[in-house]
Amino acid sequence: MIDRIGFAAELAEYTERHGAVTIGLAGAGQMGTDIVVQTALMRGVRVGAIAANSPRRPFEAIAMAGYNREHGVEAQEPWAIDAAIEAGRIAVTSDIAALCRSGRIDVVVDATGSPEVGARLALLAIENGKHIVMLNVEADITVGRLLARRAKQAGVVYTGSAGDEPAATLELIAFAQALGMEVVAAGKGKNNPLRHDAVPAEYEAEASARNMNARMLVEFVDGSKTMVEMTAIANSTGLVPDIPGMHGPAATLDNLAQILSTEADGGVLSRPGRVDYTIGKGVAPGVFCIVKPRHPRAIERMADLKVGSGPCFALTRPFHLTSLETPLSAARAVMNGRPDMVPVDRPVAECGAVAKRALAPGEILGRIGTTDYRGFAMEWRDASQKRALPLGLAEHARITRPVALGDLITYDNAAPNETLIVTRLRAELDAADRVFID
Repeated sequence: MIDRIGFAAELAEYTERHGAVTIGLAGAGQMGTDIVVQTALMRGVRVGAIAANSPRRPFEAIAMAGYNREHGVEAQEPWAIDAAIEAGRIAVTSDIAALCRSGRIDVVVDATGSPEVGARLALLAIENGKHIVMLNVEADITVGRLLARRAKQAGVVYTGSAGDEPAATLELIAFAQALGMEVVAAGKGKNNPLRHDAVPAEYEAEASARNMNARMLVEFVDGSKTMVEMTAIANSTGLVPDIPGMHGPAATLDNLAQILSTEADGGVLSRPGRVDYTIGKGVAPGVFCIVKPRHPRAIERMADLKVGSGPCFALTRPFHLTSLETPLSAARAVMNGRPDMVPVDRPVAECGAVAKRALAPGEILGRIGTTDYRGFAMEWRDASQKRALPLGLAEHARITRPVALGDLITYDNAAPNETLIVTRLRAELDAADRVFID
């Protein structure tokens, strides 16, 4: 028998004293199903309730996790959700408000991927004194800073999720900063071949083979997800895109530190402190942080330890486990009152939207990963000057002027849906951010 160590030991000790950390999960797609299965394998963390539009997928996830059909029970009121949890079962509901009002839920996890649902869910969780884990990066980059501010005021934790590339990258950045190294750049290897004009109809077969939604797969292929994730890293650290859309070179593990370094050190970056990504082989599905030690002795030692040739070095994590790691963020929020990833309280970067085809006035835009637009990471000040429409507000936006293929979608050629909660929250955030404009 192997003794539990580190956080596993802390979690086991917490469980002995307080019982398992109980998650209220919103969403039962690919990520939500992963969380249901993973928590069934863990000691100290459990899913107590699942909210979804239809009960079919939650019950499928419960079965996939190895539970019998009776382990899940439909419940639409907070008291009924509590009763199911107290009986050791998993409540299935269509009401995210009831989920957040349940007294037996310790922490809410958003695995919906919808900026609008994510914004509403986070507000409900915070209002009901629940910690919130945002696996929904699209919502986080749109209004996460405001949600984090409200969570802090309410005395609860707002956090991004461990396992997603942004939080995995932050682990390396924090490590480098603690050692006093200069952080030159940080980011990820892109997992799928990059094709800006990808549309779901062309990826149905691949998505089916990978047990994915075709729209979600296209969000990865057309680069939107990478732009979203790099914006999230920027907003949590102060690192910024070096150029609009970033460089995205074909750098490999062997030359990553030489290419994503500054021009003064032979690389492509104008200066240090940047976020970027690579399409080169050997980095994906991992993340990286390019560092430059501040003393010749440290450079010599890192070269001697085979980290690289210097003067810049690539610290890498060769994997990320996405939703399989999410329960760890939920547990840390409850046990330690500590986020794994939270936006800094100032504007840093923006993910805008670029047209994937010509858009005509009157058109209503669809979801990220469809045929209308793709994400485009920018420095916040540049995006503000160009009046870029945030990616998280593009869904349901109405085109007001013609937008050519490849053009930025802005407040001058599109209007977001003013009835949405996420739109109203973003307007509040933008109004407060005017103090940062010269």
